[in-house]
Amino acid sequence: MKNLLQKIMPPKQQIFFDLFELSAKNCRDAAELFVKVCESGINDDFVEQAKKLKHESTHISEETLQTLSKTFITPIDREDIQSLDALMHKVTKKIIKACVYMKLYRINEATENIKKQSQTILKATQEMAHIIGLLKKLSHLKEAAESKHRMKEIEALGDRIFHDALDNLFSGKFDTLDVIKLRDIHKNIESALDRCYDVADEVLMIMLKHN
Repeated sequence: MKNLLQKIMPPKQQIFFDLFELSAKNCRDAAELFVKVCESGINDDFVEQAKKLKHESTHISEETLQTLSKTFITPIDREDIQSLDALMHKVTKKIIKACVYMKLYRINEATENIKKQSQTILKATQEMAHIIGLLKKLSHLKEAAESKHRMKEIEALGDRIFHDALDNLFSGKFDTLDVIKLRDIHKNIESALDRCYDVADEVLMIMLKHN
């Protein structure tokens, strides 16, 4: 029975990697939801999904920190666990905030630049989930470096889209209120994208410390 339980239940240190993967998946789910919002428009069902994803992110973060407080020996440095947890929690919150703003600001149709941002943040969260998956085996340094490079390219694309969006917003085509609304959405997605890159950078730094 003891051997069976050991196979079913993850070792205590393994739980951190499992929680990281859950958090990364939650970020990706939030990005997928934002893509749907941009394609179909915001509705009450999407708002409820957004709230659930935000609550799930909070739950995962709380479980991570509670587990950390009860664990004497950790697989990676304690501050690295806290940092990764906080960064991924921020990714979800920023994406969800953008979704909610679409509802609060009564934006029924996403602009082309917001749609482009939605696709970019989806790629970033997918890449983030990939590099987080590599963290279980700290020896996958080359793969992590390649993943970080891809993330850098995604972030650079996101920066270009963000700058184009701001240039368009302040071109005089939009009234002042619309500029404020759309800028809030763009800034939240841009911030989420930056945090995705920070996660990739953090993972690579952790691996370098352990090799």
